[in-house]
Amino acid sequence: MLMLFLTVALVHLVALMSPGPDFFFVSQTAASRSRKEAMLGVLGITMGIVIWAGVALMGLNLILQKMAWLHQIIMVAGGLYLLWMGWQMLRSARQQHKNPLPPQEKAVELSRNGRSLMRGFLTNLANPKAVIYFGSVFSLFVGDDVGSGARWGLFLLIIAETFAWFTLVASIFALPAMRRGYQRAAKWIDGVAGALFAGFGIHLILSR
Repeated sequence: MLMLFLTVALVHLVALMSPGPDFFFVSQTAASRSRKEAMLGVLGITMGIVIWAGVALMGLNLILQKMAWLHQIIMVAGGLYLLWMGWQMLRSARQQHKNPLPPQEKAVELSRNGRSLMRGFLTNLANPKAVIYFGSVFSLFVGDDVGSGARWGLFLLIIAETFAWFTLVASIFALPAMRRGYQRAAKWIDGVAGALFAGFGIHLILSR
């Protein structure tokens, strides 16, 4: 049983460390706004993981196999959301290019009404990595021979590991040096992040 937990912890850590929409969202939010805003995003992402892990433990792979139309809806809806996020970032980069401000004049735009929390949540739900990972890789470790106690343990492990990793990412990118670097190259960073989000969205829609 210990080997199962260690294996899942290692596999999940590798999945978390591979760059994707969640990583780019947290790092960009921490560098451009604040650690507090990034942590709201981390909470949103963790909420998304609660849903993905819970559904996976109930047999997400079987659900997707029997309900192919549901899989397509998830992929298209997620792709459209990521495209929208990419468009927002590209528009921000374009505005900064047309109206550049000295670093000291750039004000941090604070999120309203928990917007970062909701964006983190929706970004995770739309994450193509989550669909693939929880629908296939993670499901391999939770077969019928895994008892309810072990399932609850794996559920809590996945949630705790996700929260810890993205808290680390938020803390690093919120450091003063990282924030100063972002201010100097904000339009390029936002442009690249926007293009990546749009790319994730297009890939998700076309791969359905």
